[in-house]
Amino acid sequence: MQKVTLGKTGIMVNKNGFGALPIQRIPKEDAVYLVRKAYDAGITYFDTARWYTDSEEKLGEAFDGMREHVYIATKTGAADVETFWKDLETSLRNLRTDYIDIYQFHNPSFCPKPGDGSGLYEAMLEAKAQGKIRHIGITNHRLAVAQEAIASGLYETLQFPFSYLSGQQELDLVEACKQADMGFVAMKALSGGLITNSAAAYAFLAQYENVLPIWGVQKESELDEFITYIEHPPVLTEELEQLVSHDRKELSGEFCRGCGYCMPCPVGIEINTCARMSLLIRRSPSKAQLTAQAQEMMKKIEDCLHCGQCKGKCPYELDTPTLLEKNYKDYQRILAGEIKVD
Repeated sequence: MQKVTLGKTGIMVNKNGFGALPIQRIPKEDAVYLVRKAYDAGITYFDTARWYTDSEEKLGEAFDGMREHVYIATKTGAADVETFWKDLETSLRNLRTDYIDIYQFHNPSFCPKPGDGSGLYEAMLEAKAQGKIRHIGITNHRLAVAQEAIASGLYETLQFPFSYLSGQQELDLVEACKQADMGFVAMKALSGGLITNSAAAYAFLAQYENVLPIWGVQKESELDEFITYIEHPPVLTEELEQLVSHDRKELSGEFCRGCGYCMPCPVGIEINTCARMSLLIRRSPSKAQLTAQAQEMMKKIEDCLHCGQCKGKCPYELDTPTLLEKNYKDYQRILAGEIKVD
């Protein structure tokens, strides 16, 4: 069993974290079953957030009476101190606990620090002094904020997108966290569904001793896949290295990661799906992306106001309207039979 220590927190867990965002989409009974099955298999790190609707409540029910056996990380998207305390108390109540192992600022547009006028970091320190949180972390999709958080020395963990599609800048973040004795939690390890071989994804991340991947789990079949990696962790064979190389070439350049921070769209376009539709069709069974419902979803692109809101909110600074237009044109050509897909 491969284990990882999250820097100066001292938290040691096996190299499979449970990402609890997807369980908000399934019934409570199914979610509780999945979470407990993960625990029984040896997974002890569970990541959720106030923004994930009822995800915290489902974790709270799953671990009621056995809280001390798991590590729970959650997040607040609060922009002010009053909302911070409201979020924290709600999370504690939902999770049926009196403490949170790692409390994280959820993708803030800046790096909260003492004296910055927001009072947010001071609130974190007070919550820690009260014993309501044990460690302070931050999540982000912006390199500049992540770099500032590491350099500040104020945070014990950084959660950031990291996969075999990542570039040198992300690799530098991993190394900087290692040097700072700061835990690195890898989200989007499957790049929002664009990486379809979980063994390759796991083997790549396993090369980095300070990285804890969290896998978003919604189905039992997905969980079973990662459970097998606990006792039989994949390694980067020549075959998997070739697959990684192929995917990097196919997915190089600007593409939507599906993070959803561009949402909501004022005219109801599902931007985080529509802006990467051509890739989804090529990398997964195309039939599911060509249904009448999917066609109606893509047609909404015609209503785009070109207001620029999505572009302004994209943490990757993508030209989202242009991506939408390109994907819609490709989609129409696929429907017309001009582009062949499997």
